[in-house]
Amino acid sequence: MVHLNEYARDLIEEIAIQARDSEFVDEKSGVSARLTISAFENLKSAAERRVLINGEKKTNIRIADFNGVIPAITGKVELVYEGEQEGPGIVAKDLLGKAIRSQFIVHFPDPDKVRKQKTDNPYKKIVEWFSDGNEINILNDLPDKQYARLLNDIPGLAPLVESYVKNIRADEKLFLMEFALHGLAEYSMISKKYFTTGLAFKDLLSSMFTAPKPDEADDGFLSDLG
Repeated sequence: MVHLNEYARDLIEEIAIQARDSEFVDEKSGVSARLTISAFENLKSAAERRVLINGEKKTNIRIADFNGVIPAITGKVELVYEGEQEGPGIVAKDLLGKAIRSQFIVHFPDPDKVRKQKTDNPYKKIVEWFSDGNEINILNDLPDKQYARLLNDIPGLAPLVESYVKNIRADEKLFLMEFALHGLAEYSMISKKYFTTGLAFKDLLSSMFTAPKPDEADDGFLSDLG
């Protein structure tokens, strides 16, 4: 019913690595292997829920499904005082963000180096599309066909994945296309906002001057602590 690709597996492993290195996680308690096991289970459950809601027979893991991993993280790590003050949910999302940031440069050019070297920017078309006022909402329960159409409508996104990741299946391509958006948000090239039923990607500058809606949460938490 649910296909879990290796890129998603790598991301879960990276979350555990980030948890072990986090200043908010008690290093004396350690990070149990149960973290990754529970994360896999929750990730799969989030996708299965979407299949049932949409009446589909099968689906593939999405980055959006990692919202379901948050409870697995909060339930399997012990926080130091500073982490408790920030809040378990915020710390868990921060770990996910850092994991995405770390894995992003495994597959794509480092945005920080692109900025400094002023070389050809492989992200230009994507960033400009959002700068023109376009935005997308990726709902947690979005049917597969709508999900694919949404990502394929973003200029430069599919070519980016095709240029830097070779020999991938169609389902892996869509996963990496969404992953690229999250990565660009972690490197502050576009904006990412969480809301009750999903998340939105938009231009970074415009989001700075727009107050969050009641069901939105700013993804910039802990950015100055990373």
